[in-house]
Amino acid sequence: MEVQLKKGLLNAIVLASLMRGDSYGYRIIQDITPVVEISESTLYPILRRLELQGALITYSREHNGRLRKYYGITREGREKLFNFTEEWRELVKAYDFIIANFR
Repeated sequence: MEVQLKKGLLNAIVLASLMRGDSYGYRIIQDITPVVEISESTLYPILRRLELQGALITYSREHNGRLRKYYGITREGREKLFNFTEEWRELVKAYDFIIANFR
């Protein structure tokens, strides 16, 4: 899959997982693994990038005696996800056209 397309897709998958509610890195990996395999070394740069873009907020909460970093989606993050779904609809039309003419 083309790198930029995959990058955008992973961003959208992470944002979509946070639509269910705030979560932390390990839990996000567990939530999205049925859809796409992702490692911590892939997830955390995505989370940092989305946070820098204003799509996520972060906060820490104690869990079993240590601080756990949580991520929550912002209004900007919801808008990013909406825009992704609109662009995806256009991509699906193009894909359908290619497949229809390929056969």
